[in-house]
Amino acid sequence: QVQLVESGGGLVQAGGSLRLSCAASGRTFSTYNMGWFRQAPGKEREFVAAISWSGGSIDYADSVKGRFTISRDNAKNTVYLQMNSLKPEDTAVYYCAAKFAFLTTTLNNYDYWGQGTQITVSS
Repeated sequence: QVQLVESGGGLVQAGGSLRLSCAASGRTFSTYNMGWFRQAPGKEREFVAAISWSGGSIDYADSVKGRFTISRDNAKNTVYLQMNSLKPEDTAVYYCAAKFAFLTTTLNNYDYWGQGTQITVSS
């Protein structure tokens, strides 16, 4: 069992930056691949970024490539999402998720989810 708690959300102006953190419980964090997803009002939850258990493999949605960076610190049981050059269309609730065994961008493949943190980007 893995419990995930996101933090770092808030209100930011367009062009600004935020860093999200996702703290995981349990001693097996380093064996899980981790992902970030987001859900805007009235829209389906979508993939943002994913990182393998070792950090050696990373994937991004096209909409965030070059602006967002995912990273992890297995010693701290934490995964991060650095978000730069934020746009109003990045406004959403951001969720982190954990997946054992393989790296995936598919929402339904993830085993555990956090409660989400709100990001609002004003124009």
